[in-house]
Formats: sequence, structure tokens, C-alpha cells
Amino acid sequence: MLLKSPIAITSLASLSPLGNDLETIWQSYLQPETAIVEQLVGKTKALIAPLPLHNKEIIDSIRQSDSKYKQLDDSVLFAIATSRQAIEKAGWEKGSQFGINIGSSRGATQLFEQHHAEFLLTGKTNTLTSPTTTLGNISSWVSHDLQSKGPEISHSITCSTSLHALINGVAWLQAGLESKFLIGGSEASLTEFTLAQMRAMKIYAKKNEAFPCRAFDLEKTANTMVLGEGAAVICLETGQHDNALGYVEGVGYATEMLVHNSSMSTEADCLQQSMKMALGNLPATAVDVLVTHSPGTKLGDISESRAIEKIFGSQLPLLTNNKWKIGHTFGASGILSIEMALLMLKHNQFIPVPFLPVQKQTKKIERVLVNAVGFGGNAVSILLRIP
Repeated sequence: MLLKSPIAITSLASLSPLGNDLETIWQSYLQPETAIVEQLVGKTKALIAPLPLHNKEIIDSIRQSDSKYKQLDDSVLFAIATSRQAIEKAGWEKGSQFGINIGSSRGATQLFEQHHAEFLLTGKTNTLTSPTTTLGNISSWVSHDLQSKGPEISHSITCSTSLHALINGVAWLQAGLESKFLIGGSEASLTEFTLAQMRAMKIYAKKNEAFPCRAFDLEKTANTMVLGEGAAVICLETGQHDNALGYVEGVGYATEMLVHNSSMSTEADCLQQSMKMALGNLPATAVDVLVTHSPGTKLGDISESRAIEKIFGSQLPLLTNNKWKIGHTFGASGILSIEMALLMLKHNQFIPVPFLPVQKQTKKIERVLVNAVGFGGNAVSILLRIP
């Protein structure tokens, strides 16, 4: 669905395994090394993509800055940190009118597990357990921190959460209900219980090699998903703006009928529908680069590849992803892919995946399509264009 009027992305901020400023992140993307390492998570050794130490220091500083913040989960603090940075970059004033929609696949994972362990041990729980572990907790605390006056929305649509937030923000803006919206996703899921859940599905990477997550490698013989952590938010505004990093040109979404809790159809029918919808009446050749969802699982990557072939045929755009580098950040992954897309648009430079067949950039990058899909086939595709 091509938008009737332009929606500008006027700023972006993130915390990820690559850092928290765009120049550092861009330079990291230019290097062929992954940010995935093998570390202990509790008592479990696992391949993960954690935040760098200086990012964790930012979070600790926020936690110590206010007695109320000491009770909050990292997922909330990640969102507060990135949201502060984003509105400052966009020139939005603290306490002004703007909406907030920051989602999370799993929400306050670390805090919930901590409180639950306490309950199993003592039969009691902390007074603030319930209000600090709800999904609405994220946007509510960001709104409190920024003193915003608009609506505050949180949700979970698993791994497509933050791109659903983007569509929701676009809808509010196109309807004229708001003129500014802060949207994104936050995930602090590097816990033993979360790892156990991924391993139970037999989709987690086991080999510590140069590229543990073989995202979109269609020749791999094993599942290679790796967890990462982080948050990313963008500022959306109606109309043309001199400070626009890019424009949302089209949005698409689709949901499959559930066959299995965690799978989608063999040709990713939901992604076919979402990509087609995002393109509207534009030809497939209008897309210069496609940032795939590609979680690093055998079936997920192959299904998405088949969907892309159905839509683009022999005229494939350049294909890339960032999960080989930063792992899968669940609800935050979609906006981190938007970040990657905006950087390619800004620098007019394709970021390849080092272990995939070489693809050469032969023209200016003017449009990038970004995919995300969650458990059960909740797909979103976002078409971005240069300012």
C-alpha cells in the first residue's frame, strides 16, 4: 500500500551489539566480522550477541539516576535510552505532543524470571512485580521519562513487533490523529530461560565458527539462529522535512492461517502478500535492496527465499540482512533492519553478507524493502525511499 502523503523518518537511535551512534554502526557494517560471541548466560554457555560494555554503562547510569528506575527491566531502560536520543536528534521538545508505540516480543524477560524464581523459593513476590512486567510497561515509562502528551501503546507480535509499531504509527499520522510518532522495539532477552526455549525448538546455533548465524545461507545443513539484545526507535512525522533520513513510501502486512505455532508456509505466503502490498503499483524493479528477515533457521530462510522469488522472479534486488552480525533481537529486529536500510540509503552503498554469493551494486540505491515475520506468519514489509 503506497502512502497517500509522505511520512518522514526524522531521526533514529539504537542500542545494539554494534554500539549506539550511527557512524560507529556504519563503520561496523563495513567490516566482515560478526558481533556474535560465546559467553555464559547465567550458568549456560551460549552463542549470543550482547551489548558492548559502554552501552551497558549507559543503561546502568539511567538505572541509578532515579529510584523508580531501579525497579525496571533492561527492556524498559533500553527503550528510555534510545528514545531520549531520538527525540533530541529530531528536535522534539520533552513534554510536547507526540505518540509512542514501542513494542517487545517478550517484554520484561529478565525481571519476570527474577520475580518468578523468588516466588518459587518463598511463595511470595515483590509488590511491583505485576506493573513492572507488563508489555505496556515499556511505552508507559518512556512516556513518563519524556513527559509526552500523546497516546502510548505497547504490543507483542513476536518478531515483527517493531514493524507493526511502524505501521501503527503511520496509520495514526495518515488519519491526522497525531503529527508525530515515536515508534520502535526493545528486547533484553539474553536469559537462560529464553535460551532454553529456543533450544527446545531445535533452532539454535551450536557451532562457534567465523559466522555462527548463517542467516539466508540456503545451503546450510543445520539451524543457526542466535539471540541478540538491543532497542531501536525512529521518529515519524507527516510531510516533507529537511532533516529526513528517509521516507516511508509503502507498507504491507499479512497473516497466515496457523498450521504450527512457530512455522509458516513453505513459500511464505504471508511475506508474498506483505511485499506485494508494500509495492502497490510500483514494478518489482523499483526495489534496489531487500533486507530479509532471515532468522538463520533452515525452513525460515528457505521459505522467505521462495517468497522473494515469487514476487521478483529473475529480477531480484540486492539481498542482505544483519542477523549474521547482531543476532536475532526479536521485537527490536525490524527497526534495526530499518536502521541498516537507512544507512545504505544515506551512503548509497550496499552492505553484503560475507558468506553469501557476491552481489555487485550497479546503480544508485533509492528504495529499500525491509521484511519481518513473527511466529505463525505475522508478516510486515516496509518500503523506504531516499529523501
